[in-house]
Amino acid sequence: MNSRSVIAATLTVATALGAQAQAPRAGFCAAARGMVAPDSIARLPAPLVPTPDPVRGLYVNRWAAIGSRFDGLIRIAEETEINALVIDVKDDRGFVLYRSRVAIARAIGADTNRPLKRDKLRAALDTMRARGIYPIARIVVAKDPLLAAARPEWAIRSRADTSRPWLDKQGHPWLDANQPGPWKYAAELACEAVDLGFSEIQFDYVRFPDEAGLVRGAAFPLAKGRTRAQVIHDQLTATRARLKPLRVPITADVFGLTTTDTTDMGIGQQWEQLVTTVDVILPMVYPSHYAEGAYGLADPNAHPSTVIRRSLTDAKRRSEGIAGAAAIRPWYQDFTLGPPKYGAAQVRAQIDAGYALGIRSWLLWNPRSAYSVAGLGKK
Repeated sequence: MNSRSVIAATLTVATALGAQAQAPRAGFCAAARGMVAPDSIARLPAPLVPTPDPVRGLYVNRWAAIGSRFDGLIRIAEETEINALVIDVKDDRGFVLYRSRVAIARAIGADTNRPLKRDKLRAALDTMRARGIYPIARIVVAKDPLLAAARPEWAIRSRADTSRPWLDKQGHPWLDANQPGPWKYAAELACEAVDLGFSEIQFDYVRFPDEAGLVRGAAFPLAKGRTRAQVIHDQLTATRARLKPLRVPITADVFGLTTTDTTDMGIGQQWEQLVTTVDVILPMVYPSHYAEGAYGLADPNAHPSTVIRRSLTDAKRRSEGIAGAAAIRPWYQDFTLGPPKYGAAQVRAQIDAGYALGIRSWLLWNPRSAYSVAGLGKK
């Protein structure tokens, strides 16, 4: 082949690869790029990491992600059965991990709290890809006091005075899940995260606040007769459809009790309505979060294996026969909230209880991103 032919062949391959890389920006994400900050620099999306089977991951909070502890979490994934990290891209205070090109994030200062440099993030994601570690972007939706304060028209309204926001027990406003704006913002951040190299989008706080005072004190003018469960179903379904061109799994965290409680518990999470809205559903089946008497246990926290077995048995049973039901990937507890102290034995008990039911994928939650490594299997 002469030099001219080599150049032509190279250009043909480059063009094809470029078109393939750009494909995820079609549809909503293409339109979203018109809403990013004007100083944006176009870059090709990073290659995606294939979804492992099973997925076994750890939660990484923003402080662990921007600090030196991140290297230690990478080592855990290299040495144990862990093959995924769930990284806070937007946390429940509304802060974005890095300097964002999404216009709303820039306008409200969501990306100004010690942001991780984009080059450093891209290098971290490149490292994860090279080592076969699956990067998942956690994006909180409705609990975002920063956005609720900056866009009060998107906040839950006070029933007593609809010109004012409803406030939770901590005095913070919440976004109204009826409003389309917060969901579109979350989707724009998802587009950006995939461009950077995240290979799955995990939405959290896809719900209404879990406070009794909400019923008496809040107003929802956009509900238009829909139940809260229907609202969450509709919004998640629409968001998943917007993000379909990304070709990555769209997943959602839900309360652990959704697997057993047949109501929406006032927060809009009802199992049968949730399982068709995402690719993977992640019930947070932390034994410490179950009340006395749950599953006939005086102290559920002291019986991690039983709680996992009972809750996930219910989840599997309720998903049976539902066309397009999401895969189940539970969150397990690796933190202590009341006695007994949780460690390697309790972590392993939860994992093994899931395995006994055929549920091989799981994630571990510790709010400090400090894990009981002795409870994990080796590579």
